[in-house]
This record gives sequence, structure tokens and C-alpha cells, in this order.
Amino acid sequence: MDESSIIYIAQEALKIIIYVSAPILIISMVVGLIISIFQATTQIQEQTLTFVPKILSVVAAIALFGSWMLRVLIEYTQGILINMNQFIK
Repeated sequence: MDESSIIYIAQEALKIIIYVSAPILIISMVVGLIISIFQATTQIQEQTLTFVPKILSVVAAIALFGSWMLRVLIEYTQGILINMNQFIK
């Protein structure tokens, strides 16, 4: 296994991590921004107000995108395991 294949595997792993986590992070960020704007306009400074909507949005995002995320991770893992002989040489 040479250095270029190790770098390729690491790059692909990082791409997959970003690709899979992006929907949940974006949804959480948008919900947080909306709640922050709501708090700024109404001057409600309750710290716990942000947690419940964010948690619910993350759970909804996992329910919505979970099967897709799992499929992408399984395909990547299968690709690594199928090509294991090429990586070992």
C-alpha cells in the first residue's frame, strides 16, 4: 500500500463525512438562526428556548435523511472492503 492510496482513502472518507453530515448541520443551523432572530425581535432571552426546536429538527432530519445517510456509508464501507486486496499489495 503506497502513500497515494492512503491519501486517497483518507480524502474519500473526509468527503463522505462532510457529505453525510451536511443535511443535519444545515438544518440545525437554519433552525438556530430562525430562533435567534425570533429571540432578538421579541427580546426573549431564555437559553433553553433554542434547545428543544434544534433537537426536534435534528431528529426530524435523521428520520428524513437517515436511510440515505446509511446507504452512503454502507456503499463506502463495501467499496473499501471489496478493494481490500488492492490496498494490501
